[in-house]
Amino acid sequence: MKEPVSVRQIDDIAWVTIDNPPVNATSTAVRAGLMQVVTAVQGARLAVLCCAGKTFVAGGDMSEFDAPPVAPHLPDVVHAIESSTTPFVAAMHGSVLGGGLEIAMACAYRIAKPGTTFGLPEVNVGLIPGAGGTQRAPRLLGWDMAVEMVCLGKVKSAEDLLALDALDMITEDFETAIKSIGGPRPAATSQRPIAAPSREDIERFETLVKKAGKGAQAPGHNLSMLLKASAPYKDSQPEERALHLALRESDESRALRHIFFAERTASKPAILKDAKARDIDHVAIVGGGLMGCGIAMACLMAGLRVSVIEQSEPAAHAALTRLEGLIEGAETRGKLSASSAQELRARVICGAGFDLANAADLAIEAIYEDLDAKRSVFQKLAEAMRPDAFLATNTSYLDPNEIFAGLPNPARCLGIHFFSPAHIMKLVEVVKADQSSPEVIATAFRFAKRLRKTPVLSGVCDGFIGNRILSAYRRAAEYLLADGALPQDIDQAMRDFGLAMGPFEAQDMAGLQIGFANRRRQDATRPETERYVDIGDQLVGMGRTGRRAGKGWYRYEDGAREPIVDPAVTDLITGYSDRHGIARQVFQAEDIQRMLLAAMANEGAQLVAEGIAQSAGDVDVVKCAGYGFPRWRGGPMQAAHAIGSETMNAVFAHLQKASPNSWGRAAQFPMKP
Repeated sequence: MKEPVSVRQIDDIAWVTIDNPPVNATSTAVRAGLMQVVTAVQGARLAVLCCAGKTFVAGGDMSEFDAPPVAPHLPDVVHAIESSTTPFVAAMHGSVLGGGLEIAMACAYRIAKPGTTFGLPEVNVGLIPGAGGTQRAPRLLGWDMAVEMVCLGKVKSAEDLLALDALDMITEDFETAIKSIGGPRPAATSQRPIAAPSREDIERFETLVKKAGKGAQAPGHNLSMLLKASAPYKDSQPEERALHLALRESDESRALRHIFFAERTASKPAILKDAKARDIDHVAIVGGGLMGCGIAMACLMAGLRVSVIEQSEPAAHAALTRLEGLIEGAETRGKLSASSAQELRARVICGAGFDLANAADLAIEAIYEDLDAKRSVFQKLAEAMRPDAFLATNTSYLDPNEIFAGLPNPARCLGIHFFSPAHIMKLVEVVKADQSSPEVIATAFRFAKRLRKTPVLSGVCDGFIGNRILSAYRRAAEYLLADGALPQDIDQAMRDFGLAMGPFEAQDMAGLQIGFANRRRQDATRPETERYVDIGDQLVGMGRTGRRAGKGWYRYEDGAREPIVDPAVTDLITGYSDRHGIARQVFQAEDIQRMLLAAMANEGAQLVAEGIAQSAGDVDVVKCAGYGFPRWRGGPMQAAHAIGSETMNAVFAHLQKASPNSWGRAAQFPMKP
């Protein structure tokens, strides 16, 4: 078996190479190899540390994080490199992340190829750096960049580091660059003095970190450790290491590591194993509304050609105007240069004829939720496009099998469900219809990844994975209203849980008429035994359809977004309870959080049992990537696991008792998703 770390001597230079595919992570074997190498290179003028493959060391081996640490520990390796009599040179390319950057900061010299990127992203998995990263970063990078990289997980370019003298050189030619290194050895990074930041700077950092954290604890832990960098390294680094190890055991880190791996698993469902994906170059999008234009923008940003098809030339012109607004917005925000914006414009056509789809590889229907209208669109697309072109519906709720019924070659048909705004939201549900081929599913996954989206495979059911769980969540929230809670109580509890907004604020923002229409569509199939609370229906009947109407579950003054509690809604809710003989209870925030979580996790478990979702991890990815579930809780399945199956089963039993026959088959919550 090949050793992951090797050394070869050329003249007075020792070339040390890490070769640990795929990302040269600092596994136990790599750490052991580096320790041996430090001894082996003594006597050389320089020791050059480089990596095989596409990248320098791009982090630690997270598969080891659930086990006790094994020597040699990374802080000891990093210290040995920094203390080596033979100076080390970090010769970097690709991504230099986490432990990789901690190693590089301990080297006496740092050079990098153009395009190399740098980061200390441990905060993204609920941790702090554990090998001196929080203590060396301010000394080498300064306070502002250290806070951005360590607390916010920002990635920086080689040019960014060169401007701060944190790099000695950017070069394509490492061998020539090494020959130019000489003169007095720089002071060890850990021993460089650094003054503590001012009180004003600390307050600025605290505000920035709190806003970015969105309830997560790791950003604050990282800042608190960073601020100790002005103390002697020998005192502060052991404290950093102890906190790093403690955080490995935290629910937050376990949740973030869970969702990290779940995303990677979701991106490679079993159906892709032997399927050959096709390349997509030209996409036709039917419907130029907000969703259609969002999809078009995402495709344009990915370098694709786009045709937007509307019902009439005026509608096509309106779509082009809407799309132009998105392009201008991206240019204003610095996401596009003026020349790139022009290049996007050159790749899009908006028009009224289905002949615009003639040469497209993929057509995506993005019109309103009406079965007959969607079927008509696909009949026209099937006539206009070549027989092997792929056809996709963006429906949120309707059955793709019914939409595609009667079309030739149904194996090329599937659902590709984007989330609004489609050019921003990461989630894409790839919906396998009964006859969708593995090839079309594989192509959809490749297409979504090209758009830099997070694809998750779903089977066919009402609402697929995400909206079906959302429906259960909203029903549970409305049951709580009837039983004693008020909208503001529930919304505040869920904001405290980590969501950006609660269920009733979210309904007001989207428009209550959307949920109303879905409930009317479900009337024919809703079990008679299922509890139904019609308070939302009453609000729609009163014209209270949400923020745009100035009133919904809350009222809104003069177009403001801030919800105001409305006594009229409170009276409506308590009146409902009185008419139905319900003795209203008092619910604490934790009660609300756990009952709504139980409703989501139970529905998720049913989706897995039915084969709609491939795994509980897929459910978590959908809810985190598309519905604002706090990533630092890992998704509803992971959050239920963290609380514990005994507690969650008891909570769900309470839901069943309060609303009998309303939850389908009750799932037993697994201890691990």
